[in-house]
Amino acid sequence: MFLLHSSPNQTHLRHLHARLLRTALNTNLKLCSKLISMYSQHSSLTSHALSVFLHMPNRNIFSWNIIIGEFSRSCFPHQSILLFVRMWRASDVRPDDFTLPLVLRACAASGSFKCGICLHGLCVKFGVDVSLFVASAFVHMYVAFGQIFNARVVFDGMPDRDAVLWTAMLAGYAQHGEPMLGLETFREMVCAGVELDGVVMVSLLLVCAQSGWLEHGKSVHGWCVRRCLAMGLNIGNATVDMYVKCASLSYAHRVFGKMPERDVITWSSLILGYGLNGKVNVALELFDQMCMTGVDPNGVTILGVLSACAHGGLVERSRWCFEMMKEYGVAGQLKHYASMVDCLARAGHLEEAARVIEEMPTEPDEAVLAAILGGCRVHDNVEVVERIAKKLIRFQPEKSGSYVLLSNIYAAAGKFDEAERVRGLMKQRNVSKIPGYSIA
Repeated sequence: MFLLHSSPNQTHLRHLHARLLRTALNTNLKLCSKLISMYSQHSSLTSHALSVFLHMPNRNIFSWNIIIGEFSRSCFPHQSILLFVRMWRASDVRPDDFTLPLVLRACAASGSFKCGICLHGLCVKFGVDVSLFVASAFVHMYVAFGQIFNARVVFDGMPDRDAVLWTAMLAGYAQHGEPMLGLETFREMVCAGVELDGVVMVSLLLVCAQSGWLEHGKSVHGWCVRRCLAMGLNIGNATVDMYVKCASLSYAHRVFGKMPERDVITWSSLILGYGLNGKVNVALELFDQMCMTGVDPNGVTILGVLSACAHGGLVERSRWCFEMMKEYGVAGQLKHYASMVDCLARAGHLEEAARVIEEMPTEPDEAVLAAILGGCRVHDNVEVVERIAKKLIRFQPEKSGSYVLLSNIYAAAGKFDEAERVRGLMKQRNVSKIPGYSIA
């Protein structure tokens, strides 16, 4: 057992595996289960660990839990579900409180919502739905599928709750943009005497970031400092993100500077914050530093750089950054196209901006089209604005803004007949402009 646990690599494991076969120790459940676990740690889950498991002459619930758990945490969570079905149908082994949470997490990871619902029914049938392990997995699964209400029903139905269950519910509210409910859950946790830890603080910082509660966020940050929680990646990233979203970039940069370790999320949060706030030089300087440290950018990083370029009118830099997305395998999203089009349109490169829109792999949304329309209005380009506004009218025929913008541009260019025709089209389609008003 010690030799298996201390195996430095896959080759050493295979030698030990061969010795188990030669000495007939492959019938030992504990040794085979440990071998499966070690193969998984050395990235040989499908090639070796599964083979060892399938060739075991005897299997108990412990060995089934090992293989199901390894697959549920791997890149092949659907295989965990298939193994559970195989255990149910082809063996006399029945699941326990440890098996079902593993399969529920596999359902969440693989997107198998129907399978998760069936498992919920099975847990109720066997009476294990009141287990804290199982209930926490239910909450995690329903949160993963965006079913916050169902997660709360499970949570409220539990006679006893531990820190894991409370934390899962708080994290669910934080991840799905329910800051008020998240804060209420946190207060209930405190009243229930639940011990707070770094995982809870990460979710609470996310709640503060979503609501812009800077003072609350500072309190959470202070609690972490007082409790001597190391500013590791999770807490550090959440703290930087909170300060950025609360528009307190100086605090965010200070926390960033004190973090002993940084990943792409850390860099991207700060770059995006400076980029969206028009701090062009700082955002680009941070991006250059990130590249020099060997951290590859992701979609958020690119968005931050493109936003900075748009604010600073750096057309050449934005073109370079937009092309760099392919080099790093970053798939262009609508926000990237909107930032690129905005940069080109502000600088007067309207034909190029229109070409970017026409070459988009997906249908442009309102933000992309509005970016070029704003540039057309500034630079009085009737041809491009006419082409884009007509596309926007087809895309969202019920919104009055595109009609009014096209009509105003026609009028400014002296094309009063065309302007009147657009106004007539609005009446024909029963699209009305919301009148302006003053609160004075």
